Amino acid sequence: MNLNPAAVLNPVFNFLDALISNYGVYLYLVFVWLSLAVIAWVLGGGLRQRRSQGNSATIIPGIIITTRPPMHQPPPFIIADVDSALNDDDEIMDQP
Repeated sequence: MNLNPAAVLNPVFNFLDALISNYGVYLYLVFVWLSLAVIAWVLGGGLRQRRSQGNSATIIPGIIITTRPPMHQPPPFIIADVDSALNDDDEIMDQP
């Protein structure tokens, strides 16, 4: 028994070659008209799922991504008091 795929499928390929050589034009025309009919059916809503007339809820699954707070505390802000005696702006403002 020969299980070589080329030898097993050789009769099928010979049949298809003979079919295409004898009726290729007619097969082409049939496939073109069938494809046009399938395209019209799909555009007309043929692939849409039929909905029941009862009450139904639409459920849309989704993924929510949230950020985590940092694990460590940020360093505190250092606030320094400024001595107004060292500020030169006051002296310029006082002069007429």
